Amino acid sequence: MNTKNLLKYFMAAVAVCIFLTACKKKSDPPAVVDKDTSGASESALSMGYSDDIGNISDQGTAGGLSSYLSPNNNSGERGMMGFCTTVYVSPITQVSSKWTFYVDFGTTACLCGDGRYRSGKVNVSYSGAGTALYAYRDSSEINKHTITFDNYYVNGNHVEGTQIIINNGHNAAHHLNYTVKVIGGKITLAGGGVVLSESNRTRELIDAGGPNWGDEIYSITGSASGTYSNGTTYTENITSPLKIHTECNEFKIESGILALTPYGKPTRSINFGTDGVCDHYATVTINGQTYNITL
Repeated sequence: MNTKNLLKYFMAAVAVCIFLTACKKKSDPPAVVDKDTSGASESALSMGYSDDIGNISDQGTAGGLSSYLSPNNNSGERGMMGFCTTVYVSPITQVSSKWTFYVDFGTTACLCGDGRYRSGKVNVSYSGAGTALYAYRDSSEINKHTITFDNYYVNGNHVEGTQIIINNGHNAAHHLNYTVKVIGGKITLAGGGVVLSESNRTRELIDAGGPNWGDEIYSITGSASGTYSNGTTYTENITSPLKIHTECNEFKIESGILALTPYGKPTRSINFGTDGVCDHYATVTINGQTYNITL
């Protein structure tokens, strides 16, 4: 092989190497798979605490506003606030047809009937004519319940904000339904971090279960927004009604689907499972990929 041909082959090889290197540099980097399911647990926590407040308020009136519903009462009803001797409802006060009562869990964490530890005070204010109990249960926006908190903790998480519950009466299906709004919701987590939330939901009593507390089933619809403990803002919308069974202990969402969209990320779908099953498990689907999570 003469010198010219050898030089040609060498230059061709160099050209091929340069071309392959250039192609490699221009190729797209591997796609990053979004597996972030962290927001699902905090969304479920905020929603669960909001629903609990309505139950606590209702069960606080079960003794005619002079006592609370305990789990060892003679009627056989199951109270979520029970097994805690420091829980009581203070004497009710009235000022110009505006009523306020308090559910006080004491200053130290105590185990309640639903398996959660609570401390602090839940304050329930409303207005209306008639007796305090009649005014509480009347279905009128004028008699909406405004609920606030004093040093209220659940399982070490500090809960703050204002919750407004309006009894809308019976809907077309003859079910009692309530508008539930959370304003300035804030949960300071025991492990660190703060979860913020604002929500507007409808709580519908689809199955009263029976004469006793603790076997009702509610359907929840609506939307929310806020900020997770990692600083990411989010919006969420219930795309298939969530079913909440008060018979379940700590975690009460049995089924339903929640569409959750963290800022700058694709929407993820949270499926809470099957009717009749109370557990801490759900699935999260992101970009067609499904992951199992523990809430």
